[in-house]
Amino acid sequence: MILISILVLGGLGLVFGLFLTFSAKKFHVERDPRIEKILEVLPMANCGGCGAPGCEPFAEGVVAGKYPVNGCVVGGQEVADKIAAILGVEAAAVVPKVAVVQCLGDRETAKRFAEYTGIKTCKALDLIGGDKGCVYGCLGLGDCVEACLFDAMYMGENGLPVVIEDKCTGCGECVRACPRGIMALVPKDAPIYLGCVSPERGKDVSDVCSRGCIGCSLCARVVPEGNITMEGYLPVIHYENVKNPEDLKPAVERCPTKTFVVRNLENVNV
Repeated sequence: MILISILVLGGLGLVFGLFLTFSAKKFHVERDPRIEKILEVLPMANCGGCGAPGCEPFAEGVVAGKYPVNGCVVGGQEVADKIAAILGVEAAAVVPKVAVVQCLGDRETAKRFAEYTGIKTCKALDLIGGDKGCVYGCLGLGDCVEACLFDAMYMGENGLPVVIEDKCTGCGECVRACPRGIMALVPKDAPIYLGCVSPERGKDVSDVCSRGCIGCSLCARVVPEGNITMEGYLPVIHYENVKNPEDLKPAVERCPTKTFVVRNLENVNV
């Protein structure tokens, strides 16, 4: 009986093995050789900045037309040009970006109404409404820092994250990790950015933070038309419309709450 059982099991194994071999050959799909070539030029950071869950899905998606040739933010223009050469197309210009912290509500600036002693993550603190008077401000527990794949961030002594721009690749992992949406990507040559995401205005903002945007719209009125527009009570900088970075100086200088953060402007009076 034992021998018969062994023979039966062995026969079944052989039959199933032959069936799987036949199926593999019958339904085999040839992998596009361009995918391997693209993988060879990618930085293999698997950061997700391109929108794909990793470098291999990105390479497959580029060949299939799902992702743009210049989609690898870590590789930049050099990698985009190499991928374009592999596919025999032209690569659009890559606009290098850098992460910025759109909150100025540090320990001295923003009011707190509670002392949090729970799980030390921003995501957990956000679930209970946070510990700040401003329900839109940075929670300061460093989820963005933990998410950074390139050691391009650290938590400052004032309780706000700090971006090391020379290391930042603009992958966007910190942006996706922040439950409050205070991390953003801006062009690397952006002269200024707004350090606030609160959609409230006036007294509602100033009651909880002395550096928050109060929605006065003065910045939009003192720069060339189209450089800054208002969306609700928040100004939006249209970097693509800024012909001369110096044109944005009045917005910085006239802002009553000093909410704009200067990156690439000289001799600004604030």
